[in-house]
Amino acid sequence: MSRTPGKKAERKAPSQRAAEIASAARRLALEGGLSAVTLRAVAARAGVAPALVAHYEPNMDALVAETFATVVHAEIDAVSALIATEATARSRLAHLLSTLLDGSRTDVTVVWVDAWTLGRRNDALAARVRTEMDAWQAVIREIIECGVRLGEFETDDAAAVSWQILGMIDGLNAQALVRWGAATDRSLLLAHAVEGMLRLSRGSLPVG
Repeated sequence: MSRTPGKKAERKAPSQRAAEIASAARRLALEGGLSAVTLRAVAARAGVAPALVAHYEPNMDALVAETFATVVHAEIDAVSALIATEATARSRLAHLLSTLLDGSRTDVTVVWVDAWTLGRRNDALAARVRTEMDAWQAVIREIIECGVRLGEFETDDAAAVSWQILGMIDGLNAQALVRWGAATDRSLLLAHAVEGMLRLSRGSLPVG
């Protein structure tokens, strides 16, 4: 009995194939979290055999880690560009808080939550998580330090305040995944806490 040969993947340049695999992994992560980035799922999304994915990405832990970094870098770049147009440090901070808690980035929040969980057993991912947390903290710290220099904020430890703000953002967004509270409520809770940290009067950071 004759057999119909299976359809072979189109031959492409290694750089193009690697980019397609990375793109497939990123799309899977944004749709279903990092736990969705498996060998077979990436192969199916890229339209190739699992063996080909394994050829280009022999270490799936590394692919998951790189996928996480790609997603977070894109978010940092997008948010940084969005708030860069604000005229003052105070308005930049208010815009940052509103943007990160407006509920429009649930897909990225799921990626973060998965990263914290999977990073317990994936050392490459854990290292990436620490790096990207540092990157986000640096964004917030730069705004606060600018505000202190210009007399808009008061704090003796911009770095510590930045970590506290980042922790609250992460916690409130994680709570939003189980539909706790409205986006405006979460934004106000955070804004009032930050106003206290920076010795601002209530309502100085308009959000929502």
